[in-house]
Amino acid sequence: MTAYLNSLGLVCTLGGDQAEVARRLFAGDCSGMQLQDGWIPGRRLPVGAVVGPLPQLPLPKSQSHNNQLLYAAALQIETDIRQAIERHGRHRIGIVLGTSTSGIAEAADGVAQYLQTQRFPADYRYVEQELSAPANFLADWLQLSGPAHVISTACTSSARALLSARRLLDLNLCDAVLCGGVDSLCGLTLNGFSALEALSTERCNPFSANRDGINIGEGAALFVMSREPQREGQSIALLGVGASSDAHHISAPEPSGKGAFQAMVKALKNAGLAPTQIDYLNLHGTATRHNDAMESLAVEQLFGDTLVCSSSKPMTGHTLGAAGALEAAFCWLTLSRENQQGRLVPHVWDGHADPQLPALNLADGSQRLPTRGLRRLMSNSFAFGGNNISLILGDTP
Repeated sequence: MTAYLNSLGLVCTLGGDQAEVARRLFAGDCSGMQLQDGWIPGRRLPVGAVVGPLPQLPLPKSQSHNNQLLYAAALQIETDIRQAIERHGRHRIGIVLGTSTSGIAEAADGVAQYLQTQRFPADYRYVEQELSAPANFLADWLQLSGPAHVISTACTSSARALLSARRLLDLNLCDAVLCGGVDSLCGLTLNGFSALEALSTERCNPFSANRDGINIGEGAALFVMSREPQREGQSIALLGVGASSDAHHISAPEPSGKGAFQAMVKALKNAGLAPTQIDYLNLHGTATRHNDAMESLAVEQLFGDTLVCSSSKPMTGHTLGAAGALEAAFCWLTLSRENQQGRLVPHVWDGHADPQLPALNLADGSQRLPTRGLRRLMSNSFAFGGNNISLILGDTP
């Protein structure tokens, strides 16, 4: 069954709507990655924060920065969401999201105050740090009664949410699903990655010989997925999904890229496509030593050195639980009819290739999507515990 990705709302450090994000994304604009103090004692780090005001949340008991990011994305496509509700009914609309932070930032502030005063803040609500909070918020705001849940598998969370959303359609449990992901900057996350010695003090540098770690960002991406296109002339679909779990290590990737390779092969099989039919690959590309090495091995084994690919994380930071959906959104923008020139996301780095890695065809801004025929793009997401997801988005006939 074809799962159409009919509408897209998104917010990240690149901007607060489709047009702004696309403009800066295809220009390779990294200006949103700004050095900030205060996240980790004694360290000044580049982070991909969402700047500017966010909308006030309509539900007083669902207040968190994470929900604000999600609400900002949802408001961009509220008309399409309301049309889906009117057409199918509130009980036939599902919600599947990915996150890793939920309301942890607010929870941490509340616990810090409790440790000092033995009292929680008046607005402290434990439920806002539960992983289900983003889906509960959307369901309460929109008064939906269909299946609603959140997936938290670290950096594959929201890519897996798209897989789960398609299953709800396949099983005829829903007629439309609001699916995507959201994650917010918080001290717990940044200090955790600092403890793993995985953070770079510079803008991240994927696949470079000089790469030395990740940057963290925040954002949200939300799709309306259904069995049919919602508007004429825009029929982008989730064509294939591949998942694997190599369970190599709690945080380190499997060195040979075996799990990543399996996920990509399964996605191709699921879509009924050959490797030569993929036009572009959005790399997971975190800029850590081991992840980039593993991914380059897997990509070279499957695609050789011809497929144009890039990592978008130097422009957004790694948005963790939101990364899979956000980077699927970048593929959606690439396929969108607004991208008339067929631009691809450029790979922003220092240009110093690592001689120990297979050479990849990293996008330099000059390549374009084919102007004829059906176009297919792949997006990779890899996570702690060897959890791997590959998505294929593309045009439909």
